[in-house]
Amino acid sequence: MIVFDLQCEKGHAFEGWFEDSHAYDSQKKKGLITCPSCSSTAISKLPSTFAIKGSQSLANPMDQQIDLKKMSNEISDYVNKNFDNVGCEFTKEALKMHYGVTESRNIRGVSTKEEEKILTKEGIQFFKVPVAMPADPDSEDS
Repeated sequence: MIVFDLQCEKGHAFEGWFEDSHAYDSQKKKGLITCPSCSSTAISKLPSTFAIKGSQSLANPMDQQIDLKKMSNEISDYVNKNFDNVGCEFTKEALKMHYGVTESRNIRGVSTKEEEKILTKEGIQFFKVPVAMPADPDSEDS
């Protein structure tokens, strides 16, 4: 089966499913393809974003190894450089920005589950990013 994006002379776009491209050509010549909106038989194929895979295969993204530690470090660096650390005042600051008391800005900090419920109830979106704690220099693992 093959799917074509089709359009009638009045601009109505729709899909057509055919056994192959020859079946489309044959049905079009016989006037068997009609627009579902206006019943026009003046139909043409639209350019499609569909691509046929050639003999060269693309690298499977699942085959690529992801360096999770590197990714985590990059996210942490970005957050540290681009967000104000408000610490335990996260909920308070988010509410003040939400209600226009203070200017909006990127903030980061900590919140309790209860505070997160308040933010959610108030319609404030937030995103929790797990951040690894710095290694203890006195630890045997470092």
